[in-house]
Amino acid sequence: MATDSNGNLVFGRYNVGINSVGSYQVSGWPYMTGTTLNDTIEAKIEFPMVAKSVTIMASGSDETLAGVLRVHYATTHSTNVVVGKHYFSMHTHGDAVTINSKCKEIYLSAAGGAAGFQLFAEMTNIPTASMYELTGVGVTSIAGDGE
Repeated sequence: MATDSNGNLVFGRYNVGINSVGSYQVSGWPYMTGTTLNDTIEAKIEFPMVAKSVTIMASGSDETLAGVLRVHYATTHSTNVVVGKHYFSMHTHGDAVTINSKCKEIYLSAAGGAAGFQLFAEMTNIPTASMYELTGVGVTSIAGDGE
């Protein structure tokens, strides 16, 4: 039996955390943002808490933006994201993807011209400091590249 510093019995107490099922079962707090990116700008969206799901929709004010929107978990500037095709591509205004994966940040970039996006995320009550870095094969490296 567990006891506190005064010798009193202590029963298990539920806490939020990265592996806590209850933290993902409840409805999440909303988080929304969006903008238009040109092909020289990469957006890093840092969430205030760990997200349990993220929905991204390709958008453009005039629906004629020429770029392809890319959604990825790591920057394209220092990893194998593009070479390894570790991203979702959205070509058409209104294309959308929902990612049911815990994360504390997500990256968006445009290829071949400007691309807009709208983002909706469901926040848990888990602090981002609890979330580990998303790295490895399929995220930041290619199988056999030594990273």
